[in-house]
Amino acid sequence: MKKVLVFSLLFVLVNNISFAQNKVAAEIRRLENLELASVQKADTATLLKLWAKDFVVNNPYGEVVTLNQILGFIREGQIDYSSVERVIEKITLTENLAIAMGKEIVTPQKATENAGKTVTRRYTNIWIKTKTGWHLTARQATNILVQ
Repeated sequence: MKKVLVFSLLFVLVNNISFAQNKVAAEIRRLENLELASVQKADTATLLKLWAKDFVVNNPYGEVVTLNQILGFIREGQIDYSSVERVIEKITLTENLAIAMGKEIVTPQKATENAGKTVTRRYTNIWIKTKTGWHLTARQATNILVQ
C-alpha cells in the first residue's frame, strides 16, 4: 500500500512539473512568434516591450550589437524582410531562463544585406523571466545558406 501511495504522489508531482514546463514553453513559442512578426513590421514599440534593456545580439555578420544599434538598423531600413519564418526546434527551460533554438528563413529587402535572396540561418534566443514577464536578453544568429 505504501508503494502505491508513494508512486501515486510521484506521478502527480511529475505531471504537475511537466504541465508547468509545457505552459512556459507555449508562452515562449508565442513570444518568439510575436518578436519575429514585430521585427518584420518594424514595430519598435512592441520590440521594446519584448527585448530586455540590455539586449545584445551576435548578428549574422559577426558583430555584437546592442539594443540601440538594432533599433537604428530597423529605422534605417537595414533590417527589413519581405518574408520571415522561424522554425523552433528546441526550447530548454531552466529556472528563470528559456533558450529557444532553431532556424530562420528570411528574404531581406531594400537596404538589408542580401536583399532579394533567401537567407537561412541558425539562431539561439535567450529569454529571461523578470517581475514584468519574459524578455529576450540575448540572441545569436548565423547565416548558413544564401540563395
